[in-house]
Amino acid sequence: MEAENNHFSSYPEMWHFQTIEECTDKIIDYRGKTPRKTSRGVPLITAKIVKNGRIEEPNEFIDSEEYVDWMRRGMPKKGDVLLTTEAPLGEVAQITDARIALAQRIILLRGREGLLDNSFLKYSLISDFVQSQLNSRVSGTTVTGIKQSELRKVIIPLPPLPEQKAIARILSSLDDKIELNRRMNATLEQMAQALFRAWFVDFEPVKAKAAGLQPTGMDAQTAELFPSELVESELGLIPKGWEIGKVADLVDVVGGGTPSTKVMEYWEPGEHFWATPKDLSDLRFPILLRTERRISNLGLQKISSNLLPPGTILLSSRAPIGYLAITEIPVAINQGFIGMLPRESFSKYFVLHWTKENLELIKSRANGSTFLEVSKTNFRPINLTVPPKSVLKVFEGYVDNLHRQMVCNEKQSQTLTHLRDTLLPRLISGRLQVPDKMLL
Repeated sequence: MEAENNHFSSYPEMWHFQTIEECTDKIIDYRGKTPRKTSRGVPLITAKIVKNGRIEEPNEFIDSEEYVDWMRRGMPKKGDVLLTTEAPLGEVAQITDARIALAQRIILLRGREGLLDNSFLKYSLISDFVQSQLNSRVSGTTVTGIKQSELRKVIIPLPPLPEQKAIARILSSLDDKIELNRRMNATLEQMAQALFRAWFVDFEPVKAKAAGLQPTGMDAQTAELFPSELVESELGLIPKGWEIGKVADLVDVVGGGTPSTKVMEYWEPGEHFWATPKDLSDLRFPILLRTERRISNLGLQKISSNLLPPGTILLSSRAPIGYLAITEIPVAINQGFIGMLPRESFSKYFVLHWTKENLELIKSRANGSTFLEVSKTNFRPINLTVPPKSVLKVFEGYVDNLHRQMVCNEKQSQTLTHLRDTLLPRLISGRLQVPDKMLL
């Protein structure tokens, strides 16, 4: 590797470089036949749930009795690093629970003890330095991927082991806080949706009062707002005194547009956020804080719905249907959305959670030959149960507290992500030195 070291003379003097083959103890390739999947058992980690440096919640499993046979190429250990080899290539995550099964398109890597720290390996693989090497070594036409023989040749920068561990600690501390925020927001979102379902789908307070009971988790003043009887309606049983309305009676439904991309004046200077469904596809939670592109004042004039205010609920209405978010910024939208602006005194959180709860109903209204789309015409007449304003006001207050905390967490996570993404290339390249006091 001496010749390679000369090529990387800009790195600190104490750093050197080795191929993945040289600096790892284990390279286990799990490509091959697909395991038999079951509804429960050992979680199966597939390439599609290795995303953004972490393993998402598994939703596939293999039989516990088949686990050892399937993993005969080698058992994973806590701390091992996973790399996806195709579709997509280059996603990286570190194992936190060794009792997992690994599916196709994943390679497991384990750093050589005393030479390569696994956590540092994870961040090295994420870095542009290594990602560019992976992309330069791909092969295939229909589906591109990297062969194990090529992966073994990929070069990893190797600072002294104490410095590797210090770099990994710095980056991991940021990732740990981002992950904590994600888990907190997942809990907050579940609480909000559970409250919506209890009050407006299952009508639990009404059923409790009908049985002569105090509604669970509800003070007497709030309980007083609910009736004690369910009555028949065109939507089935609903609380007595509640109404049936149409979406169009409760929200203004608007669409958007795309100014011509051939006219630069519509896009430069970019003065206003402009959303496409892609902006929602990357969201972990239904909170829109920014968009990938912006449009100019002149471009905004080409969109009939103009700039939509914060608190607008956005639903992607085509390819695919169902991305959902509530805006925290003034934003213009393209033609791939249904935008919902709740009318005065109606709860934006009710609209958000009603839409989430009724996505399958909404999708059933889609039509089209080239691709399915839910038109505004088909969306506006959908019927729903409309609670009294007094109930909506209390619901809005409860959920607003949860939502505000989610927004705060997401903003902090975006700041931390930007900081991590700024530090990572500098630390991995040695341009930013770790203070001596951080070296253990």
